[in-house]
Amino acid sequence: MYPELQKEISTFEKRTPKSAEAHKKNLKRIPLGVASNYRAYDPYPIFVKDASGSKFRDLDGNEYIDHNLTFGALMAGHCHPAVMKAVEKRLTTGTMYGMPHDMEWELAEEICQRFPIEMVRFGNSGTEATMHAVRLARAATGRDKILKFEGAYHGLHDAALVSVKPHAPDYGDINAPTSVTGGLGVPKASLENVTIATFNDLASVENRFKQFPGQIAAIILEPILMNVGLCMPKPGFLQGLREIATKNGALLIFDEVKTGAKLGWGGASEYFNVKPDMICLAKSIGGGLPLAAFGTSKAVMSLISDHKVFHGGTYNTNPVSMAAGLATFREVLTRENYAHVEKLSSKLTEGYRKTVAKVGLQGYIVSAGANGALMLYPKEIVNYRDWEKIDVDLWRLYWFGMVNRGVMAQPYWWDEQWTISVQHTEADIDKHLAAFADVAPLLAKAQQERTEPVGVATH
Repeated sequence: MYPELQKEISTFEKRTPKSAEAHKKNLKRIPLGVASNYRAYDPYPIFVKDASGSKFRDLDGNEYIDHNLTFGALMAGHCHPAVMKAVEKRLTTGTMYGMPHDMEWELAEEICQRFPIEMVRFGNSGTEATMHAVRLARAATGRDKILKFEGAYHGLHDAALVSVKPHAPDYGDINAPTSVTGGLGVPKASLENVTIATFNDLASVENRFKQFPGQIAAIILEPILMNVGLCMPKPGFLQGLREIATKNGALLIFDEVKTGAKLGWGGASEYFNVKPDMICLAKSIGGGLPLAAFGTSKAVMSLISDHKVFHGGTYNTNPVSMAAGLATFREVLTRENYAHVEKLSSKLTEGYRKTVAKVGLQGYIVSAGANGALMLYPKEIVNYRDWEKIDVDLWRLYWFGMVNRGVMAQPYWWDEQWTISVQHTEADIDKHLAAFADVAPLLAKAQQERTEPVGVATH
């Protein structure tokens, strides 16, 4: 461990004793002391007291500029006034009906106007959206196999928990990656029905369709690979996938759980000018409440209409979440707010780049829409295996250093990225950049003094 990192962790522990105490108590009843594995990290996670706008406070009263924003689910920021107003109104008229209501049509219309789809169904999480999309694609094609990309995250169902974070030598040839289980409890049949390709490598995709002719129902991917920091698609990659899917009678599914709200008004389809067959949405479309959707053509959705594919859910379209979603689409995810976020993103990105160059740090900055990341690599990564070579302790020095200076630059874990909310201000970005200017020389110094081999990422 770098001496600089040890010092930052010691500072962190001195600043957050109430979080340490709360975590110790949680461990007695809750595995890892947290409600989701992604929230657990050493020495212990920060426990939140409250949040508003672009900031949150921990149990010890420390305030942070928040770019975690619930793992990117809060482009609206905390307690956005329009969302709160809509939710408060609904709390007095019923929180659940289990019956149809007018907001279903209203939100479906908002979504179909933005994205190249004709019909939608709603759910509560990204996992639900991708799970139902995969099932629908299998039903539409009469095929069982799904093609996903190595290192990609699409939720927590069996078809998604394949080759999420595989390691050598398990993952095999980069041209034909092995399907590796994401953990115990995933059936062998799921591994057999999920074939893996390499992101940004169309030849690896073509090879799979030749290997399994007439057997692959769909290609599912994040248009920007976001389980490795931020990995942009090479020019022509998404267009190539569109052509391969069409040629082979497979559906192209865009998992836009992260990109759908945060790339721009029309999501990745508009951003990259590529039309998928299906789109999965969640996270930021709910403005802070659980909300998800999956959409496609009327022809594919007819499988649900004709009772050939079953989709249900007690909590689907609960009026509180739907009211939040409508307020988010109409008053938060506006073209004006996208322009505001884009301006802040440019300021943050350029500020980072100047500091990186000034201190001689080996790394680069990548951003798209509301998302961005400091990538601690000598050259741009193009796939999962490039990402896996990260110096974990160097990244931890960055994260703890920023947190100790009042900026949560991204969620904990080196595969994450920052999010800029519509409630962030130029002053927030100035403080973020000032904190990084303080931390960057420590990173550069640690890089220069590094003598131990680079650690392998485990998350």
